[in-house]
Amino acid sequence: MEFSCANLSSWKSSLASYDSCLESLQKPDLISLDAFYRKELPLLIRQREPQPFIAHPELHRLVRWKLSRGKWRPRLLDFASSLPETLVESASKKAFASLPDLRKAVSELTVLKGIGPATASAILAAYAPDVAPFMSDEAMVATLGSAKEYTLNQYLYFAEKLQEKAKSFSVCGEKTTADGLDRALISVAMREYLSTHGIVHQTTCGYTPAQNGVSERKNRHLLEVAKSVMLNMKVPQSL
Repeated sequence: MEFSCANLSSWKSSLASYDSCLESLQKPDLISLDAFYRKELPLLIRQREPQPFIAHPELHRLVRWKLSRGKWRPRLLDFASSLPETLVESASKKAFASLPDLRKAVSELTVLKGIGPATASAILAAYAPDVAPFMSDEAMVATLGSAKEYTLNQYLYFAEKLQEKAKSFSVCGEKTTADGLDRALISVAMREYLSTHGIVHQTTCGYTPAQNGVSERKNRHLLEVAKSVMLNMKVPQSL
């Protein structure tokens, strides 16, 4: 599927296959980190409204997730570990408050050592996926034909293209986010990777969790997220 594709069903199909494609890569750590990034982290950030922020341990896990997706660069993880908690909190508060101004939001985050536009985009996408898509290599190549220029201006152009695409689908009455389209493009790239390396991408029958390890893990993860939210909100254990 090309970025120019105007068939919404094709985009939805690609997005729907994201989890199974990720499973086929056989990277257990990436699967759990991805689940944290896409499902747990957004809830944790939104619980802190009206002044949302990302906490230092969450940023550390986000950086691990990002590095697990591509080239592992331990020095970036060291930078994330060494950041003061108060600085992470204040910078992310300012960034989230700056939205939908992506230029300002990214600039507020890149004052943090080791945090470039790509990592900043991941932080913003966790909170505002409709405005800020993640600057993934796969989506950058599909959208712009290049993934080598990790600059603020390049990200702004990339985000604008995905926002426009999302709006074109929303006109049809379908709720589509820029970050959702990003993941659909990642899924397309993963399918191509699996095919190139002779890895069979298999799916299972619907509504058969016992047959589907992905579903079983997802069900367990949902339970863990619910427990995490209850613990964070100090809900009595009797509930």
